[in-house]
Amino acid sequence: MMMKVVVERRKLIKPLMATPSELSSYKISIIDELNPSMHVIRILYYPSSSSDSAAGKLSIINLEESLARILPLFYPLAGRYIKEKHMVDCNDEGAEFSVASVDCDLVTVTGGGGGSSAAEQLNHLLPLEIGAADEPTDPMLAVQINKFRCGGVAIGVCASHRISDSASLGIFLTAWADAAAGRNSVVIKPDFDSPEFFPSENLPPLDFGVSRTRDTSVVCDRFLLDKDAISILRDTACPDWRSTVAGGGRPPSRVVVVSTVLTQALLRADRAKNGGVSRASLIAQAINVRERTIPPVPKHAWGTWVSLSYLEHNAEETNHSLEPDEYPGLARKMRETTMQGVKDCPRILSDKQFGRWVLVDSYFNAAKKASSPDYKVIWITDWSKFGEYELDFGFGKPVWVSLADVPLQDLFILMNTKDNDGIEAWVYLHESDMPFFQNEYEDIVKTMLIADPKTHANKLCNYHLPRVVVR
Repeated sequence: MMMKVVVERRKLIKPLMATPSELSSYKISIIDELNPSMHVIRILYYPSSSSDSAAGKLSIINLEESLARILPLFYPLAGRYIKEKHMVDCNDEGAEFSVASVDCDLVTVTGGGGGSSAAEQLNHLLPLEIGAADEPTDPMLAVQINKFRCGGVAIGVCASHRISDSASLGIFLTAWADAAAGRNSVVIKPDFDSPEFFPSENLPPLDFGVSRTRDTSVVCDRFLLDKDAISILRDTACPDWRSTVAGGGRPPSRVVVVSTVLTQALLRADRAKNGGVSRASLIAQAINVRERTIPPVPKHAWGTWVSLSYLEHNAEETNHSLEPDEYPGLARKMRETTMQGVKDCPRILSDKQFGRWVLVDSYFNAAKKASSPDYKVIWITDWSKFGEYELDFGFGKPVWVSLADVPLQDLFILMNTKDNDGIEAWVYLHESDMPFFQNEYEDIVKTMLIADPKTHANKLCNYHLPRVVVR
């Protein structure tokens, strides 16, 4: 079903208190400079908490007023980016705030929690095109309150990737929800000191082909894996993981086992599309470095604080890793490279040359390989730990948290599920790659489910996992 979204009003929300003159400009870091010109996004879905339309209007007014109250703490979000100077003019011009009506019920979009709408339709719930960033009139923050026919609400948020990463957006959303709900006992104060550690070098953004208008050749599928699906993947990756846990060890994480099956599927799809010939591959997994460095980058540090761990294979090694019985080995390698990336974090600030290589130079190299016809580069980022399902603006917790049609290729974004025990994987590929990927993913899943019928007998009786939600 196509939903119709009509914007009823749009205004700028200015900070309740003016930004001090000494904070009138915010020079971005070299890490921020590399980000593509686009927004980081979230959409939060809330069922109707009242049949009273007046109460709904008061809730929207409260969202406006609470946003104005917290913007002084997040002052660059009320400014405008000056591209030529690689800085934000913190001029208090304001964050964009829109209210829109949607001509269907919330459940039509959420499917009762977990999503049923095509990803490209969800973009209509956002206040801006995802690629509309970095120009003088573009807001650094934009919010759209979408009112559904049933009284439910979806809050769509865009924050400029020029100064924000996904964790930054999570920090802002938590602070805004606390302010809106009147939870003032602990006030989140973001830290804007990241440019002091790695100052701007006036570098251009890396070219990932993002444009201001939506690229319809990049498509999205969502793959929902619940706790039973995660258990199957863990059994396949490490059959004795339960005894390891009983002995005080840790099981393979849900992020690792899901990332591995998606990676195998995409590399197999790439091989199938290229006539059965594998290319060299590079698997880049994002790591949030906050609180992992020495001295520690604060938990509420603003900006891009992400490193990448890399697993690189030549063409022959890539081809070997795609054999059905190589899933455990690939999962182990992906876990080990991520663990090594985490172990490297303490050196990022204490050894600036090493830190620059980890945060900047290695990213350059990976982006260069992504543009080479000899490589398949896969980008994996875990957004499952930002606590969005706890965000209560005063009218309950969300039934679903989603993304939309993001204009980046060969990207896996892993989101949490409402039950906090599954993964909702958002897979972004070129439209010509997606059919190959879907076929390979389904083949891998079927192979895993029938590989050990004794172990998985009870799950096979109710074969519905992993559940694939197709756009």
